[in-house]
Amino acid sequence: MTGRRGGRPLVPAYLSTGGVARPSRPHLERLTVLTRARTPLPTGLPAAELALLELLSGGTLTAVEAAALLRLPFSAVRVLAADLVDRDLVRTRAPIPAAERFDPDLLKRVADGLRALKHQ
Repeated sequence: MTGRRGGRPLVPAYLSTGGVARPSRPHLERLTVLTRARTPLPTGLPAAELALLELLSGGTLTAVEAAALLRLPFSAVRVLAADLVDRDLVRTRAPIPAAERFDPDLLKRVADGLRALKHQ
């Protein structure tokens, strides 16, 4: 999980997932929002899953943010998150579809128009 200063991680990613290569929930995407559930933690969780749960105790993160903070490949975090979802320890929410996102250009034009009205 933690890396050496020069590059290669000390623990290969496949070991952090217990050798599992495919998540049980293939719908998990990079921008899937992960939230820790309020259920008590069972004993005997692997260190990588505990690290992910600890990250989520501060709030929600996307799966790709969790991967970056854990310094693991996204594919490994997908496996870890899917296992925690299966155990009802983590909740997921799909990313906001592109059609529902705000258009930054439109917001900039509205802000510019409001500034122009203010100065008239």
